Amino acid sequence: MPLLTLSAALNSGLRHALEHDPGVVVMGEDVGGLGGVFRVTDGLQKDFGADRVIDTPLAEAGIVGTAIGLALRGYRPVCEIQFDGFVYPAFSQIVSQLAKMRARTAGRVALPVVIRIPVGGGIGAVEHHSESNEAYFAHTAGLRVVYCSGSQDAHWMLRQAVECGDPVIFYEPKRRYWTKAEVHDDEPLPLDRARVVRPGRDVTLLAYGGTVQTCLDAATAAATEGRELEVIDLRSLAPLDLDTIAESVARTGRCVVVHEAPVFGGFGAEVAGAIGERCFDRLEAPVLRVGGYDLPYPPAKFEEEFLPDLDRVLDAVDRSLAW
Repeated sequence: MPLLTLSAALNSGLRHALEHDPGVVVMGEDVGGLGGVFRVTDGLQKDFGADRVIDTPLAEAGIVGTAIGLALRGYRPVCEIQFDGFVYPAFSQIVSQLAKMRARTAGRVALPVVIRIPVGGGIGAVEHHSESNEAYFAHTAGLRVVYCSGSQDAHWMLRQAVECGDPVIFYEPKRRYWTKAEVHDDEPLPLDRARVVRPGRDVTLLAYGGTVQTCLDAATAAATEGRELEVIDLRSLAPLDLDTIAESVARTGRCVVVHEAPVFGGFGAEVAGAIGERCFDRLEAPVLRVGGYDLPYPPAKFEEEFLPDLDRVLDAVDRSLAW
């Protein structure tokens, strides 16, 4: 069971994909010689060649458009968007072409393209380097949207995404890139399944990506006061594992959804709505949301005030329990 950082686990997942499928190609800005801004692709071009680990121009629409063409010819491209806020030039290619091809061809043509996006704040960067734009893509029918939170899922979910026949938006929480954890060979969860990472009976905390650890920290703090918080890592946003969510919320009767993106119009609203439909008669309090503020991402010196933290999560738990 090797101890790997999240970035190293992603590297090992890509390496496995390149070794086992000659149709896999990795492409993006500085993914080759530099090994990526976060060194996720470090050493891959040296080992697999510049025709399979391809340094592209600074043109996100061109990267995704080329990937679509390659997928039509039988390849399995894995694209890297260098930072979350850089994906917008490729937005039309993703939502108008990549997401629509299977439906447009009545299922005859699939586009097995993975688009890796380092996402979220916490690294002292500026706007366009710290955004959380998952709601745009989760709203787009035809895309799978997944979000790893630790090394184990980083490795296995990336391998599963590459093997998947659908286009996959693969989010990576950049502030967790350097967090180490074991990566083992246990049978992985299906790509679209949520994981109960800490059982509890009083309140369900739903999170994904970088906020999973925040919720685990909140659960540890709450335990000192005798409160048992159940923490669920959603892992897949589209499709969403509503069965796991509903089972937990029906049992605890209370739920807090936590994400970095602004609360208004954020993915938490969809989760809260779905819980209301499935668990209305079991709820003891409204579903509460904790997220970023409805503002453009702030300068680095203010980001700790912007991002959901332990205190804000515990405050929501207190409000839920007091209802």
